Amino acid sequence: MEQIVINGANRLKGSVEIEGAKNAALPILAATILTSEGKVNLDNIPPLSDVIIMGKVLEALNIKVEFDKFSKTMSIDATADLNSVAPQELVEKMRASIVVLGPLVARLGYARVAMPGGCAIGSRPIDLHLKGLKQLGIEINQQAGFIEATAKDLHGAEIYLDFPSVGATQNIMMAATLAEGNTVIENVAREPEIVDLANILNKMGAQVSGAGTDTIKIKGVKALHGCEHSVVQDRIEAGTYMVAAAVSKGDVLIEDAMYEHNRPLISKLIEMGVKIEVTDAGIHVVGPEVLQPTDVQTMPHPGFPTDMQAQMTVAQLMSNGTSAMNETVFENRFMHLEELKKMNAKFRIEGNSAILEGPTKFSGAQVSATDLRAAAALVIAGVIADGETRVSRLEYMDRGYYQLVSKFKKLGVDIKRVSIDESGRETLITDITDNSKLA
Repeated sequence: MEQIVINGANRLKGSVEIEGAKNAALPILAATILTSEGKVNLDNIPPLSDVIIMGKVLEALNIKVEFDKFSKTMSIDATADLNSVAPQELVEKMRASIVVLGPLVARLGYARVAMPGGCAIGSRPIDLHLKGLKQLGIEINQQAGFIEATAKDLHGAEIYLDFPSVGATQNIMMAATLAEGNTVIENVAREPEIVDLANILNKMGAQVSGAGTDTIKIKGVKALHGCEHSVVQDRIEAGTYMVAAAVSKGDVLIEDAMYEHNRPLISKLIEMGVKIEVTDAGIHVVGPEVLQPTDVQTMPHPGFPTDMQAQMTVAQLMSNGTSAMNETVFENRFMHLEELKKMNAKFRIEGNSAILEGPTKFSGAQVSATDLRAAAALVIAGVIADGETRVSRLEYMDRGYYQLVSKFKKLGVDIKRVSIDESGRETLITDITDNSKLA
C-alpha cells in the first residue's frame, strides 16, 4: 500500500510548473487513429497512468507508440493495418477510452469497444455518444459488455446534443472528420480541451470550425495525416494549486497558467478575498488571512468546472461563514466530504447541494481518496491541517497529477510518499517514479 504523508500547517510559497492537460491528451491520442499517412509527434504529454493506459489501447489496435516520459514527448504511427477491437482489460480501466470508438469506426468502418470504466462519481451514460454516431450513419449494437459500431455509409448530419457532453462532442467530432459531406453539431461542449482537439484535427488535414462555441461545423475529408502538436496546459492542475495557495495563506506563481481557461475559479477566489494577479509569467496567487464564504454551482464550460468542485469545497470549509456547493454535472461527487469529516469538516447534504460550515480547523487524519479530484482535495486539506495526514488510494491521484509530491515539497510543504509493507515498515518513494511505473 502507498500513502502520501503530510505534516500540516504549511504555507505555500514559490512557483509551480503545470503539465499538459490529461483531458486534452486522451482524446488527442484517440484522434491519431484517424491518421493513415505519416506520424503524429506530440509534445507536453503528461506522464500519467491514464495516458499510459491510452497508449496501450492504441498499441492493442496495432498502432506504434513511442513515449519518452522524461521529455514528455510521444510519437505515434497509425499507418499500419489496424485492429478493430479495443480490449476489455484496458478499456474498463478508464472512462475516457470510449473516445476511441468514433475515430476507429470512421477509419475502419467497424469497431468493437468494451464498455469503459473510471472514477465512481456518477453514472455518466454514453447515450449521447451513441445517438450522435447513429446520426452519422453508424449502426450500433450493444451486447455482452461491448459496443459494436458499423459504418457502411458514413455521412454528415445535423446533430443536437441534449447536454454539452465533452466525450460525446469529441467522439462525434472525430468520426465526422472522415464522413462524406458536412456535419453541424449544436449544443456542444466548449472546453479548452475541445478547442485543442479541433486544432490538432485541422493540423491533420480535417476541416473543423467553431470549436469553443456552442456549434461546431465539420466538412468531411477522405483521409488524415500526421502532424506535430503541443498539448494545452492543464487548467485543472493549475486550479488545484490556486486553491492550495489560497487556503494556506500562500504566495504562489502558477507558471504560464492561462487566465481565460481559469476565469470561473479565479472569479470565485477573488470573491473570497484572494489576491490574484495575471502576469507574463503566469498567475500569481496570494491567500488572505481570512477567506470569505461564497456559493458555487458547477456547470459545463464556461461555468465553474466540476473537476474543481472537491478542491473548492476545502476553500469553502476554510471560509469565515456558511457556503454552498451545488453540483449539477455529476450526481455522486460529494463522497470526499465524508473523508474530510474525519478531519473535522462540518457540512450537510441537501439533494445535489452541500452546505459547508466554516471556518474549519482541519486536523490530521488517515483518509482515503474516492476519486481523482477527491485525492487532490484531501492533500490540500492535509497541507493546512494540524498534525499528520495520511492519504491512501493514490491510484486515483496518479490518473491526473504528475509529481504532485515534489511540486508541493518545492512550495514548502512537509510531504512525502511512502510504500508500506505487511509488517508496517515504510519505504520512501522518490517522486520521479510516481506515475511512470503505473498501468
